[in-house]
Amino acid sequence: MDLLFEFTEFIKKEKLFSLGDRLLAAVSGGLDSVVLCELLQRAGFDFIIAHCNFGLRGEESERDERFVRGLAVRYGREVLVRRFDTMAYAVDQRVSVQVAARELRYAWFAEVAGGSVVTAHHEDDNIETALMNFFKGTGIGGLRGMLPRQGSVVRPLLFAGREAIRAFAVVEGLEWVEDSSNESDKYTRNYFRHRVIPLIEEVYPGAVHNLGANLVRFREIEEVYRRGIDQQLKWLKELRGNEVWVPVLKLKGVSPLATIVYEMIVPFGFTAQQVAAVIGLLESGSGKYVCSATHRVLRDRGWLIISPLDIGPGASSILVETADETVVYEGGRLLLRRMPVGELPADISDSSVAWLDAREVVYPLLLRKWRTGDYFYPLGMRKKKKLSRLFIDSKLSLAEKERVWVLESNKKILWVVGMRIDDRCRIGAGTTEVVRIGWQPPARG
Repeated sequence: MDLLFEFTEFIKKEKLFSLGDRLLAAVSGGLDSVVLCELLQRAGFDFIIAHCNFGLRGEESERDERFVRGLAVRYGREVLVRRFDTMAYAVDQRVSVQVAARELRYAWFAEVAGGSVVTAHHEDDNIETALMNFFKGTGIGGLRGMLPRQGSVVRPLLFAGREAIRAFAVVEGLEWVEDSSNESDKYTRNYFRHRVIPLIEEVYPGAVHNLGANLVRFREIEEVYRRGIDQQLKWLKELRGNEVWVPVLKLKGVSPLATIVYEMIVPFGFTAQQVAAVIGLLESGSGKYVCSATHRVLRDRGWLIISPLDIGPGASSILVETADETVVYEGGRLLLRRMPVGELPADISDSSVAWLDAREVVYPLLLRKWRTGDYFYPLGMRKKKKLSRLFIDSKLSLAEKERVWVLESNKKILWVVGMRIDDRCRIGAGTTEVVRIGWQPPARG
């Protein structure tokens, strides 16, 4: 079929954009993006051209920029060009050059687009992406590859293979530039393109066509899968401020457990390889946790709590890792220090400072807001006492009760912060080291 006809029909079917929309076409000057420009022009769409000069290939990068500027003149289109110090960014962010280029490209597109960003990704690109995702380990979303629309980015050539695009360009006499880095197998995508996929084709002729058809099926399967997953997660998750709370007993009862856990944690930067560790928290004690680069899954009694590592005002549970640190939180500031018992001052009666036998302080500690049902053994008493009763006896107002935090170790409350310590961790005759915890309340404006 005619590529232009298929192009316009695909755009209509996927509802990607309309004739009146203002589009930003990402153009490198290579075959695919040149064909994209030609098709947009012939179909009568309103677009401007955006070109990224990553400065990675010396004169070749300059040649590409000149070519794209000339292409814009030929089509009578506005052209935007942005030059990047890609290597410096990659070093600063500690990412690969490919990742650096992608992040820089899409961040700039988001700044200047004002609408849909049109890229020239095609079916072969999508097959390569899906295969790489499969071998890296991914959910079903990775198996279906790229979507025709993801946010503001649209891909109207996903229906077409590389050979069909090349044939169109040759027949129409289009010119383009070749990126020499596309011939190097040091990049993962090129390795798949030049080596892995041809080997698969030798064993299974027509495999590329079949893989392309599979991507369409996987996309439809994902829609059904996603509805089921979203229903399960809605039933499981409770949002509390900037945290997600998941009841352990409920989570234990779901099936398939590993899949549900993966979908629950992956939006917070966790990987498929961390699923087993998070499932392990279901059988662990309070205070155990698993971290991603940005978040932590914490076991706290009957809950798994997903919270940002960068503690914000909405955090209701904070881990304290050692006895030599300062913890800033919504309820103020804690200053922890371990010291020999001989350094104790004569007066340790200040309620804003807890003096604890270091043997009873097992890290990590859990600093959290008090909850209904909490109890401890107040200093000097042998009987346990509910915190709700302590607050009544102390004549706390409702507002004051809402501001109370506790410090917990191994499911045992060590200190009702700013009020009383637990009798079981008091300093005794056998104490050789103590943990001093000072509390500074937040400034009230």
